Amino acid sequence: MSDDAGPVPAANAGYDEWVDALADGEGYALVCPNGHGSLPPRRVCPECGSTELSREPFDSTGTVETHSVVHVPSPRFADDAPYVTAIVDLGPARVTGVVRGIDPDPTAIDTGDEVEASVGTRETDGERLVVFRPADEE
Repeated sequence: MSDDAGPVPAANAGYDEWVDALADGEGYALVCPNGHGSLPPRRVCPECGSTELSREPFDSTGTVETHSVVHVPSPRFADDAPYVTAIVDLGPARVTGVVRGIDPDPTAIDTGDEVEASVGTRETDGERLVVFRPADEE
């Protein structure tokens, strides 16, 4: 991040670093000794309260756990609608993102489909977000 962009809000510091890592193909989860995975920013495991968190890499390919087509978005996604949002199991953690490369139709994707995680931008404001694409897409 450049110096002229200003300071990073404390709430976003760990998340922005995580998005950078995901964009570089080096996504990771924060995992406690009990095996619970979560995403930054975290200082404590949300499942058991452990403060011993380590970075564990995850595969960029995961499985769709659930999905939904959004037709009436929040203002931050106004120009993106309709779009598919999904929760994807990437191993140590589940990640929420927008599915691209398919029609925004409930039948275009199914629970259990394999997708690749990457980083894209919102149409509305150009901000970065987690993007999933079908794993078999060329």
